[in-house]
Amino acid sequence: MKFMNWLVGGVCLLALALPLCAQTAVVGNWYGVLQTPIGPMTLVFTINGGEGALRGEMESIDQRTKTPLTSVTVSEGRLEFTILASQISYSGSWIETERQWSGVFRQGVQIPLTLRRGLPPARRRFEALDGVWRALVKRNGVDLRLLLRITTDKHGSIITLDSPDLGATNLPVLFSQDSQTVRFSVPASGARFEGTVSNDGATLNGIWTLPGQPEVTITFSRTTVAADTPPRSRPQTPRAPFPYREEEVRFSNSTAEGVTLAGTLTLPAGAGPFPAAVLLTGSGPQDRDETIQGHKPFAVLADHLARNGVAVLRYDDRGIGRSTGDFAAATSADFATDANAAVAFLRKRAEVDPKAIGFIGHSEGGMVASIAAVDNHDVGFLILLAGPGTNLMQLLLTQQRLLGMSQGLSEEDTDRAEPVLANIYASVAKSVDAEDARARVRALLTADMLAVLRIPEARRELLAQQLGSNWFRYFLQVDPPAFLSRIQVPVLALNGTLDLQVPADANLAAIRMALITAPDITIRKLEGLNHMFQTARSGAIGEYDDIQETFAPIALRVVAEWIHARFKPGI
Repeated sequence: MKFMNWLVGGVCLLALALPLCAQTAVVGNWYGVLQTPIGPMTLVFTINGGEGALRGEMESIDQRTKTPLTSVTVSEGRLEFTILASQISYSGSWIETERQWSGVFRQGVQIPLTLRRGLPPARRRFEALDGVWRALVKRNGVDLRLLLRITTDKHGSIITLDSPDLGATNLPVLFSQDSQTVRFSVPASGARFEGTVSNDGATLNGIWTLPGQPEVTITFSRTTVAADTPPRSRPQTPRAPFPYREEEVRFSNSTAEGVTLAGTLTLPAGAGPFPAAVLLTGSGPQDRDETIQGHKPFAVLADHLARNGVAVLRYDDRGIGRSTGDFAAATSADFATDANAAVAFLRKRAEVDPKAIGFIGHSEGGMVASIAAVDNHDVGFLILLAGPGTNLMQLLLTQQRLLGMSQGLSEEDTDRAEPVLANIYASVAKSVDAEDARARVRALLTADMLAVLRIPEARRELLAQQLGSNWFRYFLQVDPPAFLSRIQVPVLALNGTLDLQVPADANLAAIRMALITAPDITIRKLEGLNHMFQTARSGAIGEYDDIQETFAPIALRVVAEWIHARFKPGI
């Protein structure tokens, strides 16, 4: 529907219809509820501006976050906005009879979202329970931490659950209280709790239920929010002043339309030319520092190398941070073209030795490094930090088993789930396109199979979208040894003995076999390090946040010394 501007003395008659002066009429607050697979999430969009450019902010009430909108446009009855750093977009049409926007919210998956004028209705208030409530659930000898967070503000009480040992945070909670009895459920997992508040208000005692698992009696004990959230200690994060130069850079990928990468180039003190490393991130949307739970491993690695005579280029993944492009539509092969664009950029820098440029890839980034290097004769070396060298379908199954058991799954549970996952992976690998893959996943994820995997039915479509993505299809179809076997430059491959995501023994053996014709290979297994190359206790993902160390000094030293032994450091 195309709207007309009715002007009286140059003033919009906003009372008649929203788009009479669309830029102005959209200004203000709009709210909607996303029915996500992990539960309902209330979003508030505050749009500012006038006849010029619009700007705005998205507030996620349940996640207690506010994020600036990258762009906001309204034209001919359509409202569109983006948040590039989070790969979020929205497109909606104005429904005059309902006085609301009706459209689709996209972030990897597509979810209907209706936006109404104003702020959302206030929620029930449970301020007497405000705080962080801690509990432990023991499963098969593993202690799993639960953190129930209750915060009351102008929106009412916002209640979420964290399970650090499962890598889960800010899960929406449906909560009720009747006198001393409290009940809540977690749609993301199907978990439920029913218990009573102690007379002193310090504990919640009751029964924790998870589908397919026996009931457990647990106690939530309250702490204050302030006491529970001290600043994380990340002592290795580099802080200025630096004994090297830092430069904000941008470079384009000439093979991919609309992809410009933004990053940081660190150059050692001196004239050079220096050997140089391009850092390649692991799976998922990552910024240039590969930030995870407050840790910035790529910033730490770049700092160490720059202090030791090696230039480093690290950049935001396409579509993330200050880089442009569509991350959600890309595969590892696409990321390899971004990596090669980084090499081309470095070759133009007078401070860099053009014969000593290489890749340092972490996890999936190690595979991306080998894909990029195969046909790029300007690449002088590869360093694989837990880069996969085995069959990826088998790696995923092994990863699921090890991580699952570290999170309290029994061996019997894992044995039941493994053939279901194997069947799904094999079917996706045979698909001809993303839609075919999603249809295959939907057909296989019957109610019975979801029960075996202990996944709520509400998450079926999310899984279909994720497992049917082009990225995952390519991941299952690619053969890392096929690329590694063609590498003819020096290679350093490192794994930690406590890596549960890319297990060291099988992975390093496969890499050694694939590189049998390479002229210079070094294989190192580093004792006591996890997938993030932290000094760890068990390797479980719940430890990543607990550990203060970001990158073990032994791993930093091995990388720098290996480069020095092959290329003249620029110091």
